Amino acid sequence: MTSPARILIVEPAPSLSLAYVTALKRDGHDLTIVDTAAAARRGLASGGPIDLLLINLQLSDGGGIDLLRELTMNGMAPRAIALTAQGSVQAAVEAMRAGAADVLLLPVGTDRLRGAVTAVLAQPVASREAAAGAPGKGAKGRAAKAPAMAEPAITEYSFYGFIGASPPMKAAYRLIEAAAPSKATVFITGESGTGKEVCAEAIHRRSPRSDGPFIAINCAAIPKDLMESEIFGHVKGAFTGASTDHAGATLQADGGTLFLDEIGEMDLSLQAKLLRFLQTGMVKKVGSEKLEPVDVRIVCATNRDPYAEVQAGRFREDLFYRLQVISIELPPLRERGDDILLIARYFLEKYGKEERKAFKGFSIEAERILQTYAWPGNVRQLLNVVRNVVVLNDGDEIKPFMLPPPLNKPTMIVPPILQDPRWAAVAGPLASQIGQSFPSLAAPPTGPMAGLGIPGVPIAGLGAGGGSLPVPSPPQSTGDVWQEDERRIRPLWQVEEEAIDEAIRLCHGNITRAAALLEINPCTIYRRRQKKRPG
Repeated sequence: MTSPARILIVEPAPSLSLAYVTALKRDGHDLTIVDTAAAARRGLASGGPIDLLLINLQLSDGGGIDLLRELTMNGMAPRAIALTAQGSVQAAVEAMRAGAADVLLLPVGTDRLRGAVTAVLAQPVASREAAAGAPGKGAKGRAAKAPAMAEPAITEYSFYGFIGASPPMKAAYRLIEAAAPSKATVFITGESGTGKEVCAEAIHRRSPRSDGPFIAINCAAIPKDLMESEIFGHVKGAFTGASTDHAGATLQADGGTLFLDEIGEMDLSLQAKLLRFLQTGMVKKVGSEKLEPVDVRIVCATNRDPYAEVQAGRFREDLFYRLQVISIELPPLRERGDDILLIARYFLEKYGKEERKAFKGFSIEAERILQTYAWPGNVRQLLNVVRNVVVLNDGDEIKPFMLPPPLNKPTMIVPPILQDPRWAAVAGPLASQIGQSFPSLAAPPTGPMAGLGIPGVPIAGLGAGGGSLPVPSPPQSTGDVWQEDERRIRPLWQVEEEAIDEAIRLCHGNITRAAALLEINPCTIYRRRQKKRPG
């Protein structure tokens, strides 16, 4: 529980004001109530410091969002919780952009209100300048202590730098929340551009180490010969060019969190030294014999399949299992549903303000393209697309022709196989979305693709005319299943093995993708492949 705080309540409805007071008095807070934006301005200007502003966005003398923006611009804004009866995504995002740390939908329950107040008061006051993005990396791939972000900590649509409320992201948020209080190492996996560093920072900011430094090392950006020095430090004269002592990332992160990004790029010899450090908690600088104790939490990440890297001998098995105490897998953008539009709209507003453009949103056709594109570069690619559109175009609405290649080309869409469920592993989770957004693709096929039940348009990667795929004929109905020959019934383990092998084949050897489609953990596949089948 946080200590009592001074809270200014801006609420035009007396009944709601009374409910807020009844709920928050239990925690000993000092409460002041006003009913207009003008009264709130006077209270903030003439009274003592306010720890929290609890504001209804629908005020009689102007919008609460305008008041939040004004206070933020004048440097007067305390931490704020916005209350609104409008439960739209746009309203929540607008309130967060104006400076609210949380947005609550009216009517709000007593426990929800008290919990939100406690959570916001527990967060440090942040600078809005830091909200622009993750900390920048230097030439050697190291990021200094991350400044506190002004991005709302936890809301219905955001979480410590993440934007999105899809089920896969909510699952990731729950893992972050569960892992943050511990000192256990965390291994983050996911495709490039899914936000692994944002995840690491969220773990740090939710942990008891949030007041300590957050140091990030990009293992792929540092030359192999300098990696040991960058991580563990060196003493003067340790090697040519070592003109001064260097603390190294581990010592710089003492009392905080060390994030090792792209750890799969680390040399095997250095992996052994990292394992030794994890086991002992002692650091030895290059060129020194002195051991120094360090209190640091390790979070690491890779966009590779760590199990495959271990099997290939490129990553030490003992180090992997030492690091993988807690695993968090970030979903690719194509599996996040409406998060795509939420992120696109958020950054359209952000980049529009930066470039002084008047864009208000995306056309329906443009939104359909964004939702059905596969996004191989994930969130990073989406942000680049939005910035490209804003910089190179003008207008009120983003149209399809404004999108950069390949999004402005019809052939970028992989047509779904709308009738045959056996194609789900190939078409992926976007099949139904594409069918709904582009109903013309469901027209009866003609030409060489007619036999496969696929519309006669090119499929990416299969060449002109869609290529040829070996698909068995659909099974024919043979009547009551209980009358089938018993010899057709096979052991369950054999059916599972064949299903796994077929999924891996359809995913072109990508075990992580196959596991996702089968809705099992990748390590289950590896264990089954290593285990000898029953005789």
